[in-house]
Amino acid sequence: MNNTPSPVRHLIIVLGDQLDETSAAFDGFDAARDCILQMEVREEASYVPQHKRRIAFFFAAMRHFRDEQRAKGWTVYYTTLDDPLNAGSFSGEVMRQAALLKPERLIVLEPGDWRVRASLEALPLPLEIREDRHFLCSHADFAEFSSQHGHAVMETFYRGMRRRLDIMMEPDGEPSGGLWNFDLDNRHPLRGRSVPPIPQLRHFSPDATTRDVLDLVARAFPDSPGSLDDFGLPVSRQDALTALGDFTSRRLAHFGRYQDGMRNGEPFLFHSYLSGLLNLHLLNPREVVDAAVSRTAEVPLSSLEGFVRQIIGWREFMRGTYWQRMPGYASGNALDAALPMPRFYWTGETDMRCLADAIGHTIAHAYAHHIERLMVLGLFCLLLGVRPYDVHRWHLSMFWDSIDWVSLPNTLGMSQYGDGGVVGTKPYAASGRYIDRMSNHCGKCRYDPGKSVGEDACPFTTLYWDFLDRHKPRFSRNLRMKNHYLNLGRKDEGEIELIRRRAAALKSELTAETFL
Repeated sequence: MNNTPSPVRHLIIVLGDQLDETSAAFDGFDAARDCILQMEVREEASYVPQHKRRIAFFFAAMRHFRDEQRAKGWTVYYTTLDDPLNAGSFSGEVMRQAALLKPERLIVLEPGDWRVRASLEALPLPLEIREDRHFLCSHADFAEFSSQHGHAVMETFYRGMRRRLDIMMEPDGEPSGGLWNFDLDNRHPLRGRSVPPIPQLRHFSPDATTRDVLDLVARAFPDSPGSLDDFGLPVSRQDALTALGDFTSRRLAHFGRYQDGMRNGEPFLFHSYLSGLLNLHLLNPREVVDAAVSRTAEVPLSSLEGFVRQIIGWREFMRGTYWQRMPGYASGNALDAALPMPRFYWTGETDMRCLADAIGHTIAHAYAHHIERLMVLGLFCLLLGVRPYDVHRWHLSMFWDSIDWVSLPNTLGMSQYGDGGVVGTKPYAASGRYIDRMSNHCGKCRYDPGKSVGEDACPFTTLYWDFLDRHKPRFSRNLRMKNHYLNLGRKDEGEIELIRRRAAALKSELTAETFL
């Protein structure tokens, strides 16, 4: 039961991706005068079609956070999705609760979505938005970095973060092990007898609170993608800490070496599965890095460096890019991609074995690891010519860890090159041979990754050569694309014309049906 402070000084709005009781939103919190507002609203659960597991993860984590704060004696107003008085949107629900509580001021941590921030800023109420110190690079720090480096390259940013945070650094200012980047050690496929056993992912059995959420989501969103079967995601702060310990003790040692590998039927491999917990603030990035680095004695340096780079490099770089360039960033389409998202991305109904497997993982678990996202799911959309924002919307829809600030630059920028080179200096274009090298998919697939024309030609390979041909004026002088175009130059015009025709047929066939 809520014990409403009277009068209410501050109403602290806690959004679903801000579940951290130490956040700046609670600075100066006075339990006698302040209270918390949390809201499950249909608008946020349906503005794009969302995987049932994603909705359930958010709602279950929010309810556990609510219960933790109430146990401390803090007053929490919590609107459930099925509350008949629920206004259905953040702005509507804030206005409804503010009319009842009459707070002197609303306080909210900076949202992770430009759209949500804009809707809150439009409220006709006193509102204070506080910067999110969960992140290790502030907006001011990122702006300073950008001003100093012109075209802000992630690798340069990452090295600066290592120095500033003193992570894996020697006293003389050099990186541990003498290298900043161990990529060459971290590209091993998951093949052969030397591959270690893959540990089973930790399953968190739903408690009564989570079971109530699962029942609610099943009732309220019967037509949403995905399934709630065997739901076992960590949804509380304690669960998150347990998941962190599980990764660092059981999978981190082999993460680096095999982080770019893929194996049919294995969705998790040695990956951390912590991104959703970080993105909802159930884990702090510094504590995650410290937990990993504390394993220095038993974990290869290449694995530590590869994991740390994801946390303090890519994650912080994506967030800085998002807030520096929104809202115009969302409309980027540098390659003029015009096709819709193929329907099979929602169903998994394709005879391309690598795509069927990655999409199957996504439908079953609301998850695919980063190399599947970039070099299978994202790569095919890039080569096909799907509208970048459509790829982003699908990503938001289908992954349990997706938040706008991280999904948009990763998909539209890194994966689809829609930003014209802001995030990456070249497109991540590759043929089916890359997938064959890094996985066991191709051996049992009906398509041959080495062929670009013919009925058994791999669609990835056909579309790869077509992509290079179509965008030759843009990329042929890019030094990082030199070898791509040297190989293209070895093909005669007759073969190129056959590739163009086959690519055109594929585009027509594969986008004839869409989900939206």
